Amino acid sequence: MEKFAKQIRLETLKELLNLGFGHYGGSLSIVETLAVLYGKHMNIDPENPKARDRDFFVLSKGHGGPAVYATLALKGFFPMEMLNTLNQNGTHLPSHTDCNLTPGVDMTTGSLGQGISAATGIAYYHKAKKLPNRVFCIVGDGELNEGQCWESFQFMAHNDLSNMIVFVDDNKKQLDGTTEEVCKTFDYVEKMTAFGLYSIRVDGRDVNAIDKGIEECLAQNRPSVIILDTVKGQGVPHIEQMKANHHVRPSAEDEAAVRQVVRELEEELENGNA
Repeated sequence: MEKFAKQIRLETLKELLNLGFGHYGGSLSIVETLAVLYGKHMNIDPENPKARDRDFFVLSKGHGGPAVYATLALKGFFPMEMLNTLNQNGTHLPSHTDCNLTPGVDMTTGSLGQGISAATGIAYYHKAKKLPNRVFCIVGDGELNEGQCWESFQFMAHNDLSNMIVFVDDNKKQLDGTTEEVCKTFDYVEKMTAFGLYSIRVDGRDVNAIDKGIEECLAQNRPSVIILDTVKGQGVPHIEQMKANHHVRPSAEDEAAVRQVVRELEEELENGNA
């Protein structure tokens, strides 16, 4: 899983460098979670992306699409060369994920708050039909400013959607500043627990911690929420330290720092140090 995370981070950075700008911060902070989900836990078939018995993944914070695209390409849902078309005219990889364009994307998202609502609907359908499909959804901490998200959590708990795990990417920042400045989050675990959901906090930079958290939640047979303690721009120190790193149009200095990380990741993967 650590190797897979490095591969996802590398391909995400290459996508964004090729485009020249994009959502660096929130893409990088979910890399480890994607590596664990797609590398171990999700029942998926790249040869049959619409398989009826598959697990569903919904990226509610749809602007993290570049990391999802890198993951899907590495899993074989589409050729790696497609990553070079990110957010360009005629692309099948738009800035925000689109299920009508990209193989392996289960839900079109980007209007923040709506993705988790769709995810709970998908989970409700499969539970009502007594089907084995599970639903995994990632929401952003800034996204939780939307009241619609909390309606979804309430619906999730009320309907006992034990086939669903939501991940909150608690990277402490959003478009307009830190979450502390914009709208204090207080304690997510306490909030989710009060809603009737099984809730834990894990280190979102550690694939093993994420893996153990998923295993713990699955064992509860309850609707669950995992709070990911992450850093915006995760894995790229220069971007982590930028004040405004939600959407980045890199300066020459920024680009040089990112390319240095790309070289380091390439060397680690080539030398088997992942």
